[in-house]
Amino acid sequence: MSTPATKVTAKVQNKDAPTNPRGIPQAPFVDKVEDYVASREQVEGTLKSFQEMISKYQFMEVNTQRRAVGLKEKIPDIQKTLDTVRYLKTRKPGSDPIETTFELNDTLYAKAHVPPTEEVYLWLGANVMLSYSLPEAQTLLESKLSVAKQNLSNCEEDLDFLREQITTLEVATARVYNWDVTQRRKERGDGAEENDNEDGEEIKARKAKAKASPNG
Repeated sequence: MSTPATKVTAKVQNKDAPTNPRGIPQAPFVDKVEDYVASREQVEGTLKSFQEMISKYQFMEVNTQRRAVGLKEKIPDIQKTLDTVRYLKTRKPGSDPIETTFELNDTLYAKAHVPPTEEVYLWLGANVMLSYSLPEAQTLLESKLSVAKQNLSNCEEDLDFLREQITTLEVATARVYNWDVTQRRKERGDGAEENDNEDGEEIKARKAKAKASPNG
């Protein structure tokens, strides 16, 4: 027989469960605690399940934040390279060379004179550099820039979604915990009421016995 805790996990892992456009599952919204917890014995397991899901969402949040930081650093570099290619396309044959600097490493630059050209070399990563004509380079860079901006937008949307799911589960945790506290108080109250009733019946019995006694 499945417990409410396994029901929570099943709802998240269900293929038909709602997700965001990148497939991140939506956290269950606990409107009625009794749908997840049938007795106080199941509270601990349910709270543990919620905490595990919160940890998973927080893990995804950290990874998404790192990816967003990388994209924010990458986009200006792509834009700068694209602007350079567009400028080189405006240079006509016979124009004077332009003087510029290029990076040799993180702290070392060298001067260069660049004559009008019809091709450029682009780093593709993993120590790979390829030659492209200016139109091809522009098309490639525009595509990469568009993809990077879209990925950054997706990351920001995912971060908002993940924070919302974490908040939803934190609220669910609080509701289940408060339900447990309320049930515990009710149990204590019922026990005290039973003791009061027993004491009252005992007092009534003593009074009745006293009245029935000839010396009463």
